[in-house]
Amino acid sequence: MAPDRDHQNPLPAPHAVDSERRRGRGARTNKTGRFEAEVHEAFDDGWESLGDLDAFKTEVIEEAAKSIISHNDSPDVSFESSINPYRGCEHGCIYCYARPSHCYLGHSAGLDFETKLYAKPNAATLLEREFKKPSYRPHTIALGGNTDPYQPIERERRITRSILEVMAQTNHPVGIITKSALVARDIDILAPMAEKNLARVAVSITTLDRRVARAMEPRAATPPKRLETVKKLADAGIPVTVMVAPIIPGLTDHEIEPILEAARDAGACNAGYVLLRLPLEIKDLFREWLAEEFPNRADRVISLLRSMHGGRDYTPDFGVRQVGRGPYATQIALRFRLAKKRLGLGEERVALRTDLFLRPGNGGQQLSLL
Repeated sequence: MAPDRDHQNPLPAPHAVDSERRRGRGARTNKTGRFEAEVHEAFDDGWESLGDLDAFKTEVIEEAAKSIISHNDSPDVSFESSINPYRGCEHGCIYCYARPSHCYLGHSAGLDFETKLYAKPNAATLLEREFKKPSYRPHTIALGGNTDPYQPIERERRITRSILEVMAQTNHPVGIITKSALVARDIDILAPMAEKNLARVAVSITTLDRRVARAMEPRAATPPKRLETVKKLADAGIPVTVMVAPIIPGLTDHEIEPILEAARDAGACNAGYVLLRLPLEIKDLFREWLAEEFPNRADRVISLLRSMHGGRDYTPDFGVRQVGRGPYATQIALRFRLAKKRLGLGEERVALRTDLFLRPGNGGQQLSLL
């Protein structure tokens, strides 16, 4: 049975933002970023003035990016290069591993991450410029390795779509990571690319429980909508992997098999998982959220998580940080592997093609890889 929200009124976390001001958001606080010299904190002067503060509204800042492709050398990450059209993410997922990166911009990993967003309108131009370089060699680029490329502001900004248009025109391979139903908008681009083995999509599904999803991922697509998106993509011939990510021990781990079964029924051809990770600011943000949403389960969730990280909240070691170690981590890995095998969710993933690449301004000629 899916966990019911606990009907208690726990004490608010220190620095907690009034619930009305953060309605529809994931984080409960907005602590000053770790690189800031001064700490800013709202102060109640006794006249209940904190209640007069405005609600957090989404602000989009246009960023004139100087480069667009980020490179990665982590051995436990499946891609070596990625593009992030946006910084910050309005989905507001409380567990998002990208939250700490907002501190580099002088913002908080809390509510700032969900409300102070950066858009890169020149992304497609920069990408085409990169592809034109004689030294550039095509390889699969992940779209959305940090923040979701199909978060709500993409509906109007269309930066992700403009990037895909460049990739389609140049026959460049792309892998997309998202939890948004908006990706189905671009099937007209992705389906022809997939037919040439140039595109695949990973859809993240953390829970099938709408109430848990609403609390944990307040502005992301509902679980049924994500499964519907998997079906739309699969029906269009686009290979879809479902990522059960993150798995939260003691809260969502009982849903592993039901999620995989629903994913298979929707047309997914593969699946993967990542355990909850609590680096840096995410540790406090998640604990605050857990104490408010599921106070009766909080101790067990943290206890199980720590048992998979050597008694700590998080282990940053490659090969351990995403899957943990110990008996409980082994049990989750075994359950996942057996469910995938039973459901036929494990077909060998064929590498996307790079030999079809057409360098811009090269007269439409294919790149010689010799």
